[in-house]
Amino acid sequence: MPERATATMTDTAKQRIFAMLDRDGDGAISRTEYLERVDRAAAAMGRGADDPVVHTARAAHEEVFADMDADHDGRVTFEEYRTWAGHDAFERSCRPALGSLFDVADRDGDGRLTREEFTRLRVASSNAEADAGQAFDDLDTDGDGLVERDDYLAGIHDYVTIGSSPMAAAYRTLPALGRTPSRHR
Repeated sequence: MPERATATMTDTAKQRIFAMLDRDGDGAISRTEYLERVDRAAAAMGRGADDPVVHTARAAHEEVFADMDADHDGRVTFEEYRTWAGHDAFERSCRPALGSLFDVADRDGDGRLTREEFTRLRVASSNAEADAGQAFDDLDTDGDGLVERDDYLAGIHDYVTIGSSPMAAAYRTLPALGRTPSRHR
C-alpha cells in the first residue's frame, strides 16, 4: 500500500477515536472525559471504584492522559492526539491502559471476553452495540465465542497504526453521543 494511503487511513482512524474520546464534542479531550471511560467500563461490568482492577485501570489511564497532553494544559487537542498516537505511544502507554480496560471487562480473569463482556465494554466506550457485535465476530476468528486479550489489543493497535483491522467495525458510529466522527477537528 502506498505510504500516503496509509497516512490517510491512519488519520481517519485517529479522527474516529478522538471523536469517541471527546465526549462533549468541544474539540478537546479533557482529563475528566478521558478518565470517565474507566468509570463507564467499571459500571458496565458491575465493578466498584475500590476494585483493584479498576484502580489499576485508572492509574494506567492517568499515565496515558499525561503522555497525550503535550502542553500539559489538561486538554488534548486533535493535533496533540494526532502527533502522539501511533505505534510507539501504543506500546508505551496505550497497550497497558487498553489492556487494563479489557481486564475490567474480563469478569472471570481468564484473558478472554465473551460476546456479552466485549459488547458491554465497547458500548461503555461509546461504540454502537451492532458495531461492537461486528467487531467481536471479526476478532473471533476461530468461532469459539471468545476474544483473546492479545487479539483485542492487536486489533486496536492495527486500527490506530495502519487504519485497518477487525476492530475497525467498532468505530463506525458513536451512538452514545448521537453523532458520527468528524473528518476535521
